[in-house]
Amino acid sequence: MRLPQAFLLCCLFIIGFKVQAQDSEDYEYTDEFVWGINKNTRGGLIGGFILKKSTRISENQFQSFGLELMNVKHPKETRISNPLNGNSFIWGKENYLYSIRLQYGREQVVFKKASFQGLQIHALLAGGPTIGLVAPYYIQNSQGINEPFDPEKHVDYNSILGTGNILQGLGESEVKFGFNVKPALSFEFGAFKSNVSGIELGLVFEGFTEEIILVPNDSNDQFFTSFFVTLFYGRRR
Repeated sequence: MRLPQAFLLCCLFIIGFKVQAQDSEDYEYTDEFVWGINKNTRGGLIGGFILKKSTRISENQFQSFGLELMNVKHPKETRISNPLNGNSFIWGKENYLYSIRLQYGREQVVFKKASFQGLQIHALLAGGPTIGLVAPYYIQNSQGINEPFDPEKHVDYNSILGTGNILQGLGESEVKFGFNVKPALSFEFGAFKSNVSGIELGLVFEGFTEEIILVPNDSNDQFFTSFFVTLFYGRRR
């Protein structure tokens, strides 16, 4: 199932069904800290990682401070393999974009679960500044030397032996500034008072002060939109 479809189904679930009150006693907590793994439509197999600290400000409302570390990909990135050694690389990619998103948000408890069972649902809206790190994409040339991909120099993909080392080029990053906004729904399935686990589904809109060049021979963007799902786990007190 695609992420936009999953998000729509969850919205229909909330609109179309009424959650009945639980017989068990409600539980109360004031602070929550969660971490998670993100999958989104502008990322790879793993889109990135999140950290979030939430504090109760009223009976059914929380404020949160979050940090997201994401790898943002170009939609036309194509991974191919060198026929000589089988190593893979992304043809035409010039830069990575790593987004460091700082977020302040508000969360509203839509449905509240009982102490040891049920489903709790939060609606949330968060946003804040983005620090973008644009790092050169390194490839291994025909001499076995790692160097940044250059579209004017590397015109034949058969001359590329593979990708450079992991995180190579991160120290050469250019810093780009922007902002991000995230509306989402959070579904908690935890069975214990002190633990929390579940999924978050939503949409992220992110913009920068200028166009970010990821694949120079294709169209590139200044604004990015993606649907996401985050698996999270944490503790509360």
